[in-house]
Amino acid sequence: MKKIIAVLALFTTFLTHSQSHQAYQGGEWFQFRIHYLGFNASFATLEVAEETLKGKPVYHIKGQGKSTGLLHWFFKVDDNYETYVDRNSGAPYRCIRQIDEGGHTKDIQIDFDHSTRTAYVHDKKHGTKKTFTVEDNVQDMLSAFYFLRNKLDVTGLKTGDSLHLNMFFDNENYDFKLEFLGREVLNTKLGKMAALKFRPYVMAGRVFKEEESLTFWVSDDGNRMPLKIKADLAVGSLNADIHNFKGLKHPLRIIQ
Repeated sequence: MKKIIAVLALFTTFLTHSQSHQAYQGGEWFQFRIHYLGFNASFATLEVAEETLKGKPVYHIKGQGKSTGLLHWFFKVDDNYETYVDRNSGAPYRCIRQIDEGGHTKDIQIDFDHSTRTAYVHDKKHGTKKTFTVEDNVQDMLSAFYFLRNKLDVTGLKTGDSLHLNMFFDNENYDFKLEFLGREVLNTKLGKMAALKFRPYVMAGRVFKEEESLTFWVSDDGNRMPLKIKADLAVGSLNADIHNFKGLKHPLRIIQ
């Protein structure tokens, strides 16, 4: 579902100038079980493949979410997010957003030219093409999470730290804020895991109850894998938990 994929991407604000740590590789795959109002509402996946785009070696990253069970009968969800990022720098070259949420649809492709700080937005649903100026070191929603996984300096994080990110989404630039809430031991389907806890600040209103409505956890190890998301929505609450995985670059750390 798009909100889960978006929240994972927002994790990218904590950056470091130290040498990059390679946290993921081609073939990595995560599956999340999503519950809404206490019911199993859908599954969402994140996966990475090694490809080329216009002759450049890239990681092709896909995030997908589909409704299941009773929710699918009452409110169909079929979301697809993709991004193509440079294998060395993590800069996004292209991102794709295709969604169908209860009949609300979008089909957008954005191509980035970082040398000219330009985003070319092709709205395929409406047949329009527009050009926008973007900020330095801009990321899209999905590329952001993977960029951060390689750049996070876990030794330097302190509870209450808060940083900002330049992000471009659909046709707008965003200055996004994220706060580090501390370290915890989290109970997951995989076992007890050391985790880093974060709060992205969101816009209160139609979707979220208030600015501090989201919380998420990632593993405090070399993988920086997403483990859990909690959201207080305008109507009800939503939880996403790691359900399955494969292709991790680093050993999984389970606390006995």
